[in-house]
Amino acid sequence: MNIDQIRDPVADDLQAVNALIRRQLQSDVALINQLAGYIIDGGGKRLRPVTVLLAAQACGYTGSRHIDAAAIIEFIHTATLLHDDVVDESSLRRGRETANAIWGNQASVLVGDFLYSRSFQMMVDIGSMRVMDIMADTTNTIAEGEVMQLLNCRDPDTSEERYMAVIHRKTAKLFEAAAQLGAVLAGRPREEELALARYGLHLGTAFQLIDDMLDYSASSAELGKNIGDDLAEGKPTLPLIHAMRHGTPEEAGIIRAAIERGGLEHIEVVTRTIESTGALDYTARLAAKESERAIADLPMLPNSPSRDALVGLARFAVNRRY
Repeated sequence: MNIDQIRDPVADDLQAVNALIRRQLQSDVALINQLAGYIIDGGGKRLRPVTVLLAAQACGYTGSRHIDAAAIIEFIHTATLLHDDVVDESSLRRGRETANAIWGNQASVLVGDFLYSRSFQMMVDIGSMRVMDIMADTTNTIAEGEVMQLLNCRDPDTSEERYMAVIHRKTAKLFEAAAQLGAVLAGRPREEELALARYGLHLGTAFQLIDDMLDYSASSAELGKNIGDDLAEGKPTLPLIHAMRHGTPEEAGIIRAAIERGGLEHIEVVTRTIESTGALDYTARLAAKESERAIADLPMLPNSPSRDALVGLARFAVNRRY
């Protein structure tokens, strides 16, 4: 399935989510409208809100609160992007200048805070303590993941376990919440709720593994950001960790130095070592396993186009080039 086929069962709902996002972005402060609108309109795949919509539909939900939940998830995701780009000093996202490159770091951080607070206003409006509980835990876990990643930066001794702990918190947790909310809103049994939560966790893990692989294998035009950004920022992602583990002492030393210093001075040597040690294949294999684990959590849902799309989404996460 391509991304359009995955979205198809919830196409009308996704339009409703986009309309709600635009309404909820309205503020008396012009800069909030400009900056938040810029990043929301930045061409993202909307995978997280699509996950909410598909999960709710697959669980037989017939209300309208899944629209709110999907918009909340997208607001939280967008807030993390604004903050991430400041922390990472990024200049390109989704093929465009980052908000911080245009408006500056202070404005990006503060508008990210606005999006967080607006998302919690919307949660209150849903009127479900269970939703509040899930989302409060999710945002706290994401913040922990951000701090853990900061601690890993410029540290070439970061282990695969520490790396995985970061992506579970920083990326996979929001996918987990997105899938889980669909079951919660539909009032499904706890067993189904937890199965969808696991689906989201594995989906998000696969997605981030591929993201980190693409940083060394896709083109800037395909990826929408600068190639080698992770290395430039001194982030020890899985391709680098694997390459250090299996490269020659000299190759490992070059990668260690590149992580410690940041920058792209040795990008050619690093890229060659990543290729020669099979680091990209290793990362792709782990992502494929996570994708299959996600799919394995879906059989308890009844057959439907939305369940098929959830399967397609798990496969898209590992087969994409952007």
